[in-house]
Amino acid sequence: GEAEYVTSKFHFVDLAGSERLKRTKAEGDRLREGIHINSGLLALGNVISALGDEARIAAGRPAAHVPYRDSKLTRMLQDSLGGNARTLMVACVSGADVNADESLSTLKYANRARNIKNTPVVNRDPNSQLVAALRREIAYLRGVLGQHGVAAGSPHSLSASFRRVPTAPTTP
Repeated sequence: GEAEYVTSKFHFVDLAGSERLKRTKAEGDRLREGIHINSGLLALGNVISALGDEARIAAGRPAAHVPYRDSKLTRMLQDSLGGNARTLMVACVSGADVNADESLSTLKYANRARNIKNTPVVNRDPNSQLVAALRREIAYLRGVLGQHGVAAGSPHSLSASFRRVPTAPTTP
C-alpha cells in the first residue's frame, strides 16, 4: 500500500499544586521554585478562564484574547487548551479538612477546564497525499501505455517508441 504520514503530539504534564508559601515556610531556592510554580499556574488559570468562560460559550462568541504567551507551559500546551488535540485532565484532591480550601480551588479549576471545547482533526502530511496521487497517476499512465504495446519500465523504452519528427535545418 501507499504510505501516508500522520503526525501527532503527546503531552503528559504533571502540574504541581499551588505552593502556599506561608504554609510551606520555603526559603531560598525552594521559595523561588514555589514562585515559579505559582506564576505558571496563574498563567494556565488565565488561559483556562479565557477559553472556558461560560457566558462567552453560551453566547457562541470566540475568546477575545487568550494569553498563551504568558508562560512556557501555556505556550507548550496551546494545542491541548482549545486547539487541535484530545485532552484529559485529572484533578487530585484531598479529603483532609486542612486541605479543604485547596481541594475546592482545584475542583473549580477543573470545572473551568471542562468547559473548554477542542476540535481535533487528524494531521496529515500534504506532501504524502500529493505523492500518493502522483503514484496513482503514474500507474494509470503505465497501464494506458501498456495497452498500446509500449513497455513503460524505463525512460529508454519510452523514447524509443516515439517517432522523431524531422525538423527543418536552421540557418545560422
